[in-house]
Amino acid sequence: MPKLVSIAVPCPLRRGFDYLWPESLEQAPELGMRVSIPFGPRRLVGVIIATDVSNTIPSNKMKAVLKVLDSKPTLPPELVALGLWAADYYHHPIGDCIQQMLPVTLRKAEPAKEKPAQYWQCSEQINQLPALSAQAHQQRSLLSVIEQSGQLSRRQIKDLGYSNNVLNTLINGGYLCKADAPLAKPRDAQANKPILNSEQEDAVNTIFNALGRFERFLLDGVTGSGKTEVYLRAIEHCLARQKQALVLIPEIGLTPQTLQRFEQRFPGQVSTLHSGLSDGERLLNWQNIQSGKHQILLGTRSAVFTPFNKLGLIIVDEEHDASYKQQDSWRYSARDIAVKRGADHHCPVVLGSATPSLDSLHNVAQSRYQLLELRERAGGASAPSVRLLDIRNEALDEGLSKSLLEATTRTLEAGNQALIFLNRRGFSPQLQCHSCGWLANCQACDAKMTVHFGRRELRCHHCDASEALPSICPQCHNHQLIFQGPGTERLELSLKRHFPDVAVIRIDRDTTSAKGSMQSLVDDIHTGKPCILVGTQMLAKGHHFPDVTLVGIVDIDGGLFSADFRGPERSGQLLVQVAGRAGRADKLGTVYIQTHCPEHPALQALVNKGYQPFAQQLLAERRLFSLPPISFSAVIRADATSLQAAEAFLEQIRATLPNGDTQWSIVGPLPAPMTRKAGRFRAALILQAERRSLLHQHLHTACHIGDQLNKAQNLRWSVDVDPIDLF
Repeated sequence: MPKLVSIAVPCPLRRGFDYLWPESLEQAPELGMRVSIPFGPRRLVGVIIATDVSNTIPSNKMKAVLKVLDSKPTLPPELVALGLWAADYYHHPIGDCIQQMLPVTLRKAEPAKEKPAQYWQCSEQINQLPALSAQAHQQRSLLSVIEQSGQLSRRQIKDLGYSNNVLNTLINGGYLCKADAPLAKPRDAQANKPILNSEQEDAVNTIFNALGRFERFLLDGVTGSGKTEVYLRAIEHCLARQKQALVLIPEIGLTPQTLQRFEQRFPGQVSTLHSGLSDGERLLNWQNIQSGKHQILLGTRSAVFTPFNKLGLIIVDEEHDASYKQQDSWRYSARDIAVKRGADHHCPVVLGSATPSLDSLHNVAQSRYQLLELRERAGGASAPSVRLLDIRNEALDEGLSKSLLEATTRTLEAGNQALIFLNRRGFSPQLQCHSCGWLANCQACDAKMTVHFGRRELRCHHCDASEALPSICPQCHNHQLIFQGPGTERLELSLKRHFPDVAVIRIDRDTTSAKGSMQSLVDDIHTGKPCILVGTQMLAKGHHFPDVTLVGIVDIDGGLFSADFRGPERSGQLLVQVAGRAGRADKLGTVYIQTHCPEHPALQALVNKGYQPFAQQLLAERRLFSLPPISFSAVIRADATSLQAAEAFLEQIRATLPNGDTQWSIVGPLPAPMTRKAGRFRAALILQAERRSLLHQHLHTACHIGDQLNKAQNLRWSVDVDPIDLF
């Protein structure tokens, strides 16, 4: 009887496909092997997800596997099982799930090419060379990092945010020389470790005692409490047991500074995975972890699917961050997948945050997670004082109040640094004609174009469409164009006008897009000279600015009145994270929050009681209205070239589902608040149930019906389980 295998094929169908395994193939089929297969008129790369399957289709009508691409399985059985589980949980095609678990290079039929790493170390003649210029911040910083680490590869240096020009300058100057091979042993890796306080010691010991079994911990530590040091100590214990560690961070922007700390503590043992790597580099790092050559993987969302030789510890830093949730295609949560992998590998999972998500706090209340608390700031630093600035009826200068400007002046005169936060990049969020009222709207979205004054352009931050900044109104040809509202670019110019003798450093997506630019800006800040930092939420996550003693938050009101019920939670988290940048070590910090709603109960709870009471208040509201995480939800989205087509498709799905009752509800179809985006009209169907099993039961029905329906041309639809946005 012919042998059959089931293969995950990258296509939109929610099932595996059976293929003949011809006798001409000498290898026996194994789970996780990549194979070349015919699929319609194309040849695709698939992955075996089941062997020895059977069906009733005559063998002469079945297609056969063409070629085996691996001498041994690329994906271990554990990851194949994870892919099958995830495809079922997120109601997504298994072929797409398995494909996204592979590095891009392994999704192709060509053999993977490896490029040996090139390592650099300090020259033996370095003490005889002239000292680097005081202005050569990047070169001095890189040389210091290599001295501490012993040696680094060109890839690691690039990951740390240093450009090839900086490296080549040191090489050409004779400060660095090529190393024959990576160091066999760390050099001074454990030197100068900080002394743990009692809370940190308790957390490390608790995690240590859990090594070797599946435990879930929520490490709730205030900003500056030394969570990273707890991670490093826990990893030391993990490595001592000959196990590997996975550390997830939310954004690539945090990789350089985090990697630097890990490299200093564990030289030559750290691999990274993030979107800034080339395909070849991602493959090499992926293989270094799979083979056990490297012991620690530091990566962003997709790193959670890396095969490990001996996984012993998983850490998810800033576990509340929305970046862990994939927002297109396969909408998985890396945080939740990490917990599932911990269960599969029988190892502890540590979720860390200064502002834990309500989901995790609810899991603590349900005794699913064990709470570890760090309430003491490292080095004995005090928490910043917080002051609400009521700006109602106040004349603002480019969005800045008189009180905030005066506080900035006092901070700079004291020799310290100030951080002004506004989560809105660009010069102005709106351009309007003062004569006829014309607004610069995006032609493809229901949104306004943002003014980028330095580039003299209008840009839509939703579809990325751009056009030249007009000098006259295109409707009435009047020259009186006005900019409504500030962005970070406008704040930067305003602060330069107020403080002409002080450096104003803007950190947002526009100023950090070039390779190494983020590290260069951070190095400028770390010189300690009085300066003003202006930026978006990029400044809120994990950065250590010891000389910042004032944080000014320009606008927090928008999130408090968001249409999404998660708006207050996100605003509170962002506010606490930003406020945490103020005051470290022996410097007291102050936070000024400008608001038109000083009496808002959520804001009052945050300022007067702290994040925990604020979060518990929000959880009480969620219980009252049976909203997640008290209940379970999913969104079925559709978009098409007309709103009618999108809503009609969703209406047909709704018609097949039972009407809502006390245990579950269905709402919609509803048009998205921004109905038109990138020229397409969007609508959603919202499902909510008291039991997870009931939700998935209805989702299985909905997906089956959706796959069978005749769809309007160009209609797209998707399922989002545990969504973080309803539209």
